[in-house]
Amino acid sequence: MPITPETLLQRVQELLGDKIVKSGVALDEATIEVAPQDWHEIALALRDDTGLAFDLMMDLCGVDYSTYQDGARDGKRFAVVLHLLSIKRNHRLRVRTFCADDELPILASLVEVWPAVNWFEREAFDLYGIIFDGHPDLRRILTDYGFIGHPFRKDFPISGHVEMRYDPELKRVVYQPVSIEPREVTPRIVREDQYGDVGQRGKA
Repeated sequence: MPITPETLLQRVQELLGDKIVKSGVALDEATIEVAPQDWHEIALALRDDTGLAFDLMMDLCGVDYSTYQDGARDGKRFAVVLHLLSIKRNHRLRVRTFCADDELPILASLVEVWPAVNWFEREAFDLYGIIFDGHPDLRRILTDYGFIGHPFRKDFPISGHVEMRYDPELKRVVYQPVSIEPREVTPRIVREDQYGDVGQRGKA
């Protein structure tokens, strides 16, 4: 029978001690935040501890907090969130860290800890520009080779930077600057007079 998130959190705190920056239970799941320089060391500890035995990396993703709370949040911009599962113990843990440098977000790769994290780290690199130091093959995985920028960053333009099309004269695909003018579209809603007015119902 799985233990409660609160009990699990207590066991994780006993293992990691002051390596934990912040902890709590969010969405019924034990959650900890750690410093970026401890990322790899903590991953190993969580995997190898017999009482916790987080043998399966379920997910890793990047997060851009630059517009969080309408930009009122004060802190680092890029975070990486790791979701772990212990098949043996049947419990889950969420681990988050913030990259130290907003201009060049770098974090240690966890490929040696959980090999399955390989493509997840490539995705976070592709979409957010987070570099995973020590990754054996860090290159784009979802966007094209000629893609410019990282599309999940909050400051990435909706239309992108380049567009591709087939050129019938050259008989090949060509890349060119985006020809779409950025604009804000406000939907027009047309309603009859007195629409939804309960007092007007039944009047002919």
